[in-house]
Parts: sequence; C-alpha cells; structure tokens
Amino acid sequence: MADEVPPPAHQVPAVSISSDGISSSTVQKARFSDRVRIRSILGRPDGGAGLAGQKVRISGWVKTGREQGKGAFAFLEVNDGSCPANLQVMVDASVSDLTKLVATGTCVTVDGCLKIPPEGKGTKQKVELSVVEVIDVGTVDTATYPIPKTKLTLERLREFPHLRSRTNSISAIARIRHALAIATHTFFDEEGFLYIQTPIITTSDCEGAGEMFQVTTLISHTEKLERDLIENPPPTEADVEAARLIVKARGEAVAQLKSAKASKETITASVAELNEAKASLSRTEERSRLKPGLPKLDGKIDYTQDFFGRQAFLTVSGQLQVETYACGLSDVYTFGPTFRAENSHTSRHLAEFWMVEPELAFADLEDDMNCAEAYVRYMCKWLLEKRYDDMELMAKNFDKGCIDRLKLVASTPFGRLTYTKAIELLEEAVGKGKEFVNPVEWGIDLASEHERYLTEVVFQKPLIVYNYPKGIKAFYMRLNDDGKTVAAMDVLVPKVGELIGGSQREERIDVIMERIEEMGLPVEPYEWYLDLRRYGTAKHSGFGLGFERMVLFATGMDNIRDVIPFPRYPGRADL
Repeated sequence: MADEVPPPAHQVPAVSISSDGISSSTVQKARFSDRVRIRSILGRPDGGAGLAGQKVRISGWVKTGREQGKGAFAFLEVNDGSCPANLQVMVDASVSDLTKLVATGTCVTVDGCLKIPPEGKGTKQKVELSVVEVIDVGTVDTATYPIPKTKLTLERLREFPHLRSRTNSISAIARIRHALAIATHTFFDEEGFLYIQTPIITTSDCEGAGEMFQVTTLISHTEKLERDLIENPPPTEADVEAARLIVKARGEAVAQLKSAKASKETITASVAELNEAKASLSRTEERSRLKPGLPKLDGKIDYTQDFFGRQAFLTVSGQLQVETYACGLSDVYTFGPTFRAENSHTSRHLAEFWMVEPELAFADLEDDMNCAEAYVRYMCKWLLEKRYDDMELMAKNFDKGCIDRLKLVASTPFGRLTYTKAIELLEEAVGKGKEFVNPVEWGIDLASEHERYLTEVVFQKPLIVYNYPKGIKAFYMRLNDDGKTVAAMDVLVPKVGELIGGSQREERIDVIMERIEEMGLPVEPYEWYLDLRRYGTAKHSGFGLGFERMVLFATGMDNIRDVIPFPRYPGRADL
C-alpha cells in the first residue's frame, strides 16, 4: 500500500468529524482547489497522526530546505499560510531535482503519502509527507530574494510589503486580524445590528480637528490646462476682436440677403455661417479667459469647479453618517477604512486605519458602555477559541503575556470610574512620587501613560472612564447637567491604553447648535446632521474602536505599522 501511486487529488475523500472532535482517517481538501490545507492536517487534536497512510496533495512555500544523504533526499518545511505550523516534506532524489526545491521561498505543489516520522528523528511533528510526485515548482532567485531563512527585523520587513506575508510573524498577525474581523461581524449580527457601509468621501469633519486628506481633481485639471496653454497658447485680444468682426460681417451679410429678398436656401446658408461664427467667437472668448493656476473666486479657491462642486475629504470617521441609519433602523454599525492627515511618526499612528463604529438607538451612556465591554470580551474569547496556535506564536516571539492578557479581559468585568476620579487617582500617584511625562490636572486629555498606569498598576484590569470635560470632546457628545462634562466614555486596556472612545449623542437641537458655535464650526455642512434632531429626535449612543489598536492589544506588537497589511504613514504609501 505504501508504494501505491496516490489517486488524483479530486478523488481524495472528505474528512468526517467524530463526536470527540478527532477527525477520521480521511482528510479534507480545499473546496475550490485540488489541494489539502496544511491546517487541516496539523491542526487536528492528534497533530495529523490519525491521517497516516492518506495520500494528499499540498501546496505552499518552502520555509527551509536541506539536502541529506549526500543528495539522496531532501527535507522541506512547507507552509501555505493556513496555520503557523510547517509541514515537513521528504523528497527523494529519484522523484525530482532537489536543487530547485530546497531554496527558501520556493513554491511547490506535491503529491505524497502522510507517514508517522521515525522515532528519534528529532521532529516535533506527528506526521510528515513522503512525496511521490512533484506537480509544480515556482523557483526563487536566491541571490535577490529578500526574505532569507534568518530572521529580519520588522522595520526591514516593512520595505517589502508585497513579500512580508510569507514570514511567520506577519502571517500570524494576518490570521489574527482576520479572526477579529469575523468576530466583529458575528458579534453585531448576533446582537441584531445591521452592517451599514458609510462613505469614504465626505464633506464633513467628524472630529472637528481639520487634519483631513482633501479629495480634489482641481490639481490634475490645472496641470493639464497649464500644459495645454503652453502647447496651444490662448487667443490674444486681437484674436478675439478678429472673431467679433467676423460675426459682425456675417450678421450684416444675413441682413443684406434678407433685405434683398434672396432665396430661402441662400439666407439659410448665410445664417448657418453666422451661427458658426458666433460659436467660434464663444470658444475664442472662453479660451482667452483661461489662466494658469487653480481657479479662484474672491481670492479663494473656487471649489464649485471641483469634481463634487464643493470641498471633499477622506473620512476620519463614519459615525455621523451611520447615525442617520441608527435614527431609522435602530441598531447599526459600520466597519471600514478611515484617514487622518496627521504628520506623526509615532508607533501608534497611521494615516489610513480601520474603525468599527456601532450606533445604538434609544440607548444612553450606560447602555453604550455595556455594549463596548461585551464586544471587547467577545473578541478576546473568539481569539482564544479560534486562533490559539497563532497566539502561542505571538507569545513565544513578541509578548509572553499576550495570552494571559486576553484571558484577563475575557473573564474580568471592566472597572468603571468617572474622569474626575481618574484624575484624583493620578494626582495621588504624583503626590507619592510617581512621575509622568505629561502633567496631570483636571481638564487634560488623558495620555497613554496615564491610561496604562490606571489599567496596569492601579486596577490591573480593563477600565471604562466616563464623563469627560466638554472642552476636550467633540460637539456631538451629550452635555451633562453640570454643564462642564459630557456623557463620553473611553475603554482602557493594558498594553495599549485607550481602545474605544464613545458617547451618548446630543439629541437636543438647541444644545448641539450651541456646541457647534462654541467650537467655531460652520453650521452649513452639518445641516443634514441637525435634521436628525429636528425630525423625530431620539436618544442614541455609539462608540468607535480602532481596529489596529485591537490587533496591537491582542498580539502584543509594539508598532501599529506591523498589524495592518499595507501601512500608510508620512513618507510611505507603498503599492
């Protein structure tokens, strides 16, 4: 049996799962391919040992390869991205040219038989693949391939965004990120929320900070116009005057023909020449007015000539737009990319990042906090259940406490305290000799060091801080009865600090109008937002979770540029 040629891949039987969770002695191939995913072999409770004797086709990239027995055979460590573990593959020299297989980065598709490795061989795997046929090979130029067997720094890997997914760390982060995204959609679906796709291009500034990327076609149109004016100079005043004289002459000719009672055909032809002369004059006058540079009106850029007829930006948040659906469909959420033109080079900032933003109708601040806590705990539990192997890799290579941190958050009720109480605790710490880089006083926006001190030292668990000073929060947050604070809340977690920011929204139109005026914001762009208060206003709340911050928290990574597939930050926008 061991020497039999394996059947075609499409004849490989599907796996069946027994009641104890251990699959039978058959293995499942990918539905839309003729291969078997390595995770379906090594991810079993028995490590794949129960599949010994099965004939399978696997595909993947060689992590390491080495010839042994004086070139008689080779061992390959192959990974297809489905799990962190590599499958050990043994290839005999009689099956294929080994030299083209062993280079790191080589892509292989092979048919073979799963076998139990001989005892004492040193491998930790419960099963290996003995190859009977090499189906396909994607070779690698080892002289130029930038991802060697030796470990590269994460900074160095950022220079190869198109290849870094082949590394253990980045592939594990990608799977964790995927799991968190699926957990997000699953949580809100189970809770009855509707997923709303909010626009990326917007005309309103949700944060009121003004750090937005502008969307415009004026620059490209201006550049095109300036090239055209160089190649085809605009008409001079003399050219315009000449065109006017032609129109005058043609008009006089028509008048003379009518006066002489010429034939209808002759007059019609002369009128056509007059109309053409008028059209030519109009084009000449219009072109003569063309000037290099951006269009101006009253000394300012004339955005009425832009693509959207007004200024437009890349969104910093989908919150304002998703509120419109909350005020008609009750519970909704949006999950998408957002942008901020903040010239920051810190390890916590990106120019493009993803936000999860639910909005709850008929909900107050306490409801909002309850939802946020349940959501974060749900994601932590999901990771522990679905991606424990990837979390083990992160614990081994980056943050040994990341699994314990997930377990803590998943199992521990969050602490809750007012902003005022948080400031008091921080001031007490300062009084006892604790030094912070950022000063502590009522009215400040808590810095990351303050947030982490509260979660990691004082309470040693996640916290929700609420009722912040109105001066440091957005105009749409509901003003409390004290007139000094707003019904805002932040979820703080160990390692990261602020993970979620949210609030009960201001539903009273007179109050929100005053807040807009206080902050010096123009009313016109928010008229549609104010309509939600004019027509059937309702109590509602919501929050935003920075998705990359959640990945940072889960994985223990230090730099946010390493937890998003294609990081955008000042000076870099690769691919």
